[in-house]
Amino acid sequence: AQGPRNMVDYGRFLALLASALLAGFVSVILSLVWVFHYREGLSWDGGPAEFNWHPVLVITGFVFIQGIAIIVYRLPWTWKCSKLLMKFIHAGLNTIAMILAIVSMVAVFEYHNAKNIPNMYSLHSWIGLAAVIFYSLQLFLGFAVFLLPFAPVYLRAVLMPIHVYSGLTIFATVIATALMGITEKLIFSLRNPAYSASPPEATLVNCLGLLLVVFGSLILWMASRPHWKRPLEEHTKVLRPIGETHEGTEVESTMTNSSNADKSDLRINTEAARKQNLKFDEAGQRSTM
Repeated sequence: AQGPRNMVDYGRFLALLASALLAGFVSVILSLVWVFHYREGLSWDGGPAEFNWHPVLVITGFVFIQGIAIIVYRLPWTWKCSKLLMKFIHAGLNTIAMILAIVSMVAVFEYHNAKNIPNMYSLHSWIGLAAVIFYSLQLFLGFAVFLLPFAPVYLRAVLMPIHVYSGLTIFATVIATALMGITEKLIFSLRNPAYSASPPEATLVNCLGLLLVVFGSLILWMASRPHWKRPLEEHTKVLRPIGETHEGTEVESTMTNSSNADKSDLRINTEAARKQNLKFDEAGQRSTM
């Protein structure tokens, strides 16, 4: 009876993953359609086309790629990969997202300065700059504490819940800031007809905003389900799953083929080893980020 439930749960995860990837990919496409069809396209000349890099790069990097980075540990087919490799992938995706976010901000400042438009006056700009700063700090501390082998175990144990919470909070904040930004852009740009007249451009960008909400909601849901966490590193190497529990999987040694008493002893020993390594595991060997 356990197997079908596992398959159903795995199928549910794949359906959510496919939906999230579709919503994120279509969001990127719609941002490109917006700037090429309704705005002046993309260039780096200090004009409106340079500003257009801002929404495209934010949606591509700060939203879509960051979302993928958040759930990369949750992909079941990566659980046999080394945790170190997955850490590098997680850090690499976040680094790409940060670079794109910074370039997008440079585009805005250069455009504003070229057109003598004031900088940093709107709530969108305040929260957006704060998100970039905290995201950079998050990435730096992630490298220093969880990727490099120098941080002590107790420090990882203390910082891991903060790392996870701050990562999810920054991601949600970026989604909210993007919604403010595209609304602000439509209000400023649409004059004849006005935004209130719901021209096709307004409808397109409103749909883009809805997709960003859908993408963010799916990512946060997948990242917050405890039973979709990557299993313990020790178990993925020497043990095989025999059923799902509220913590993920109950385990049994692949070497075991003896009596029920031996199996009972093995489970007791396995549970003792799991408890012994729990602190280390929480400090860096298992996380949602």
